[in-house]
Amino acid sequence: MLNISFKALPDFSKEQFQAVALICHGSSFLQDETYSVLDKLTDGALGRAVKFKNFKGEAGQKVTLIAPNASLSLLVLVGAAEKGSASATSVALEKAGGIAAKAFDHVEEGLIALTADISSFAPEVALGARLARYSFDLYKTQKKEAEIGLKSVIVASNLQKNDDHQNRWKALDAVSHGVFLTRDLVSEPANVLNPETFSSRIEALKELGLEVEVLDEEEMTKLGFGALLGVAQGSANRPRTVIVRHNGGGEEAPLAFIGKGVTFDSGGISIKPAAGMDEMKMDMGGAATVIGLMSALARRKAAVNAIGVVGLVENMVSDRAQRPGDIVKSYSGQTIEVLNTDAEGRLVLADILSYTKDRFAPKLMVDLATLTGAIVVSLGEENAGLFSNNDNLALAITQAGQQVGEGVWRMPMGEAYNRELDSPIADVKNIGGRAGGAILAAEFLKRFVGDTDWAHLDIAGTAWRSKASSLGPKGASGFGVRLLDCFIQSYEVKS
Repeated sequence: MLNISFKALPDFSKEQFQAVALICHGSSFLQDETYSVLDKLTDGALGRAVKFKNFKGEAGQKVTLIAPNASLSLLVLVGAAEKGSASATSVALEKAGGIAAKAFDHVEEGLIALTADISSFAPEVALGARLARYSFDLYKTQKKEAEIGLKSVIVASNLQKNDDHQNRWKALDAVSHGVFLTRDLVSEPANVLNPETFSSRIEALKELGLEVEVLDEEEMTKLGFGALLGVAQGSANRPRTVIVRHNGGGEEAPLAFIGKGVTFDSGGISIKPAAGMDEMKMDMGGAATVIGLMSALARRKAAVNAIGVVGLVENMVSDRAQRPGDIVKSYSGQTIEVLNTDAEGRLVLADILSYTKDRFAPKLMVDLATLTGAIVVSLGEENAGLFSNNDNLALAITQAGQQVGEGVWRMPMGEAYNRELDSPIADVKNIGGRAGGAILAAEFLKRFVGDTDWAHLDIAGTAWRSKASSLGPKGASGFGVRLLDCFIQSYEVKS
């Protein structure tokens, strides 16, 4: 993980750095003292490059100079001004920090400087830099030279006292650890991360002060988790439900976060096509997000009571596997006709949603799941699908997503959709028609939450990137950790 430190802007005539990036917001950088100093150090090369590239300090713009003088190996100018926004934003500065850090290959340490007008955003720039430099290389035995590089970044601004930066960074640092934990879990291959090993990794978080309780198959059978156990019955890797508690809010009712944790999804007897099935190791992305979130809350000692509940199963094909047409009885007592064994995540969530509601009486419940391909068709990789039975809850999650740059889009629900799930021989069937598939999945879950305020985030399109972004490589994104951490802040007990 990239080491981060903060300092006041250096005297570049006296201090030397291998690599320097200057982040600016709009064309005001032309009057900035740091820009002028760097332009002089390069004998005007930086200014000439700015003119040649028509650089105006806009988001996504970058000017790179290789070895502009004898002491400097790399100089990068990065823009952060978003079109249509006169003011600087945290999201834009995080992305700029990521772009700057990604440019620092072949050096062990780099310095990111901020122009005077955006100096207060140093912690956000640092977060972007750290997130951007994430890589999952645990199983690489031979690394290329470019992959053995940046170890630390110094973020410099014109503020002489960095106490505020350090204090704000403590919380962002905790969140970055949570995002990385989520990315690591989602990236692990399914032959390494199964329900048992996933459970063990969660138990290791006790060292952060979290309380962890594990329900094994025998306990879930006694509780009546027929829907979850039906998904798991075809696999040699036995299921777990894991409950994680962070107690920081006194006597307040907890906020509950529920995650789908299918460590590999073959589709069961309704087997998936071979193309792309390797990515089904990430079908536990919802559970990984919940665990990353709980880790972040513990690390920053959030003043809130929060509960994370994850259902961990593997959906496999075997002579014991659940069959299309089977009927299972859920924890809630409702019977479910299983028409498609590849619609398994909603079965896992059905039991743990109703169990969480009954046992913990939470203030609200938010579930996360890589639930449907239909939401990817609807929203692509840019937004998660948001479904809710409460307008205020939906609005709060939407606003939190906007604040951290993790977009959600509220989708419709309603009785007409819900009726599509009525079964002639059971209380409910696990699929409806092809049309509106993501909505029907949400309507299925709604049958198991009762009157509790509830939101469902379908993160099938956002949990896994098909290409790199400014804040991370292709693959696991860690989507949802930052969004929900931001959402939770309004519920924290004020000291």
